[in-house]
Amino acid sequence: MKKIGFLSFGHWSPSPQSGTRSAGDALLQSIDLAVAAEELGADGAYVRVHHFARQLAAPFPLLAAIGARTKSIEIGTAVIDMRYENPLYMAEDAGSADLISNGRLQLGISRGSPEQVIDGWRYFGLEPQDGASDADMARAHTQAFLEVLKGQGFAQPNPRPMFANPPGLLRLEPHSEGLRERIWWGASSNATAIWAAKLGMNLQSSTLKNDETGEPFHVQQAAQIRAYREAFQEAGHARTPRVSVSRSIFPLVDDRDRAYFGGASKESDTIGYIDDQTRAIFGRSYAAEPEALIRQLAEDEAIAEADTLLLTVPNQLGVDYNAHVIEAVLKHIAPALGWR
Repeated sequence: MKKIGFLSFGHWSPSPQSGTRSAGDALLQSIDLAVAAEELGADGAYVRVHHFARQLAAPFPLLAAIGARTKSIEIGTAVIDMRYENPLYMAEDAGSADLISNGRLQLGISRGSPEQVIDGWRYFGLEPQDGASDADMARAHTQAFLEVLKGQGFAQPNPRPMFANPPGLLRLEPHSEGLRERIWWGASSNATAIWAAKLGMNLQSSTLKNDETGEPFHVQQAAQIRAYREAFQEAGHARTPRVSVSRSIFPLVDDRDRAYFGGASKESDTIGYIDDQTRAIFGRSYAAEPEALIRQLAEDEAIAEADTLLLTVPNQLGVDYNAHVIEAVLKHIAPALGWR
């Protein structure tokens, strides 16, 4: 059994061919798709966060709105770039969104991927410490964020406050109990997956990974998941961690599917560079008639290892079509593979 959700980048474009022509469209359609996905029986509504781009950016107002419009579906991110975040302000935002949704937030965070501008975090007033890299800064922000999510007091109260304080040091409010265990780390390497395990975070692994062995993408990703789980257990954490993978999966069940994706399946992985030094492997996409798709997905080792599958959706094709894609996976694919 797997939890199955969708992941939207929230792309928008003023092009006449786009069904999502403005930032407002992207936000409102994201809410509508989450509502539709919940009605279909999907388990999660996740959004990507990119700055300086015609995509979804500030996640917490959107997550809170989805939480207010839905009742059971998990809501989350995959992922928030921690280079851009003030961890204490982020903890307040996350606590608020989690309380509005009654504890359904699943917050994916990471060092982030290459962005639209050079060192965009500098425009947000953030700088690594002397001798540290932007990746070091992201990890430091993450550790500070995790610490304040524990809900322990750390701030010295004013002896003459405007309002009465509880005794002792003060914590950030609002605090949402249990959110600390629903933080996920988006890892592109085995080393960062193991680092996340030691800190007690869940693991998100996408369709891009550092090419560390030259093996097929799904084989490397499955090995990463196993290394993560082993490190989590060795760290002595009491709970069972969760692991998600994301995939582009399009069952071809009607003429619209065949027109959009009939010739679009990427049958093999591709290799590229996400920066000057890092060779990466990009996983294939899946688009086929249901019977063929079931056979192909049964061979994906990483999907088999994960407990959560996020379906990346082409959001500019509109809410109705993306709901159709989610329904097709839930109806035609998931039962045959034992996911439902």
